[in-house]
Amino acid sequence: MRAVQAREAGGPEVLSYVELPDPEPGPGQLLVRVAAAGVNFIDTYRRSGLYPMPYPHVVGVEGAGVVEGIGDGVTGFAIGDRVSWSEGPGSYAELVLVAAVHAVAVPEGLDLVHAAALPLQGMTAHYLVASTFEVGPGHDVLLHAGAGGVGLLATQLAVARGGRVITTVSSAEKAALSRAAGAAHTLDYAAMSDLTTELPAAVRELTDGAGVHVVYDGVGRSTFDGSLASLRPRGMLVLFGAASGPVPPFDPQRLNRAGSVFLTRPSIGDYLATRAELEWRSGELMAAAAAGDLDVRVGATYPLADAAQAHRALEGRGTTGKVLLVP
Repeated sequence: MRAVQAREAGGPEVLSYVELPDPEPGPGQLLVRVAAAGVNFIDTYRRSGLYPMPYPHVVGVEGAGVVEGIGDGVTGFAIGDRVSWSEGPGSYAELVLVAAVHAVAVPEGLDLVHAAALPLQGMTAHYLVASTFEVGPGHDVLLHAGAGGVGLLATQLAVARGGRVITTVSSAEKAALSRAAGAAHTLDYAAMSDLTTELPAAVRELTDGAGVHVVYDGVGRSTFDGSLASLRPRGMLVLFGAASGPVPPFDPQRLNRAGSVFLTRPSIGDYLATRAELEWRSGELMAAAAAGDLDVRVGATYPLADAAQAHRALEGRGTTGKVLLVP
C-alpha cells in the first residue's frame, strides 16, 4: 500500500509518500480501505514533535472507508460495511487498521467523503457545546476561527441549542461562511493590532458590556489573553487547541481577577470515554448530516501524495471547513 510517513520531527517537508506492506487485522481490529482521511492540527503537532511520537510513523488518525478484513473477536461488523473513525493511527494510507471499538457505521444517505470530515472536528464541536459548556437559550458564545472545520460545525450546533454566536475570522470570505453557518456577528481579528484589548472591547460592545458566557478557543497563544478578558463573571474559557502555539504558564489569580471565571483544557478522548458516548455523539452528527440539518463543509481535498501541501495550507490558516486526503 501507499502511505504518508513523518520521517522525523519537523515541518511539512519531513512527510514522505512511501510504499509499505499491506497490514493484516489482529484481534479486535478492522482492516479498512480508506476512502478519505481527515487532516487535523493534531497531525501537525505529532509531525512537528510538539506531541512526542516515534519516528518514522504513518500520520493521521481519522477517516472513513470500507471494511476489507476482520480480526478475531470482532462482532457487529461485516466485510463491505462503511465505517468512519477518529482514532485510527496511520490513516494517511490506502489501508488502515482500526480498532473495532473505535469504528462507527456510516448511515445511508451520507457519502464517505463527508463521513470522513465529521469524526474529529464534529465530535469536538459536539462535546464543546453539549458537554464542556452546555450551550442553551440566552447564552452568548465567542468562538475563534469561525470558518474552520470545528468553527463551522460548532456554530451550527450552538445556534441549534439556542445560543447567540460571535465568531472571529481573518477575511471577508471567512466572515461570509461563518454567518452562513449561523453566527450572529463576526469579528476580523486579523485587522486588530492588539487582540488583548481590541477583542474584548468589541465583544463587550456586542453584549451590552457584560461579556460572553463561554469562549471556545482553539487558537491558543495569540488569543488567550483576549479570550479571558471577554468573559463575564463566572464565565468559562474552553481552551481546546493551540493553532498559534501553546499558552505559556500563567498565574491562576488571573481567573479570580477576571471575575471568578473557569478555565478548562479538554481532550476528545475524555469525552469519548465509553462506547455509548461515542455512538451518541457520532450518531447525532451523522444523522443530522444525512438529513441535511448539518452542513459539513469540505473546504479542500488533496491526493494522498500531497499531504505536505495540505499541512502547509492548514498551518498557514489558508483553509476553511475540513481538509481531506484522498488515496
